[in-house]
Amino acid sequence: MNDLNKKEAARKKSLGELGELFAIKALVDRGFDKIRNLNDKTLNEPFADLECEKEGKKYIISVKARNKYEKKGTLNTRYNLGNNAHKKAHLSEIKHSATAHWMAIQFDKNTFSIYFGSLLELQEKKAIPIDKCEKKLIGEIWEYNKRHFFDFDFYSNK
Repeated sequence: MNDLNKKEAARKKSLGELGELFAIKALVDRGFDKIRNLNDKTLNEPFADLECEKEGKKYIISVKARNKYEKKGTLNTRYNLGNNAHKKAHLSEIKHSATAHWMAIQFDKNTFSIYFGSLLELQEKKAIPIDKCEKKLIGEIWEYNKRHFFDFDFYSNK
């Protein structure tokens, strides 16, 4: 792997980790508890990144953090959940006795948005349709174009 590829891999990994931190804060702000990062127990846990509870209900959550815009400048409207996401989610639901959800975190130079929903809402589709989230057709909007205060240059698509 050349230096450029290593830098791109590090950028994507860092963006994912930043997304998980924002996800944990969003869960705390909405009254979820017993929040655990599943990757702390099993590296690359299938489907889910986080496990949590609210009002006696258990959740497993796949967190997808992306740049709002693609490299070519167009809006990034679909966040892929990965190969066999629904099958992996089902196995993870059984393993953790929880229901599968997703959280999409959209970052831009100065703002971020957070969308949250049930995997069932996606009806076997393998990507989160951000354009439908923004229109309130799927999931919930937890934050919308909220200001963040960190230097985003490293994370942005160039």
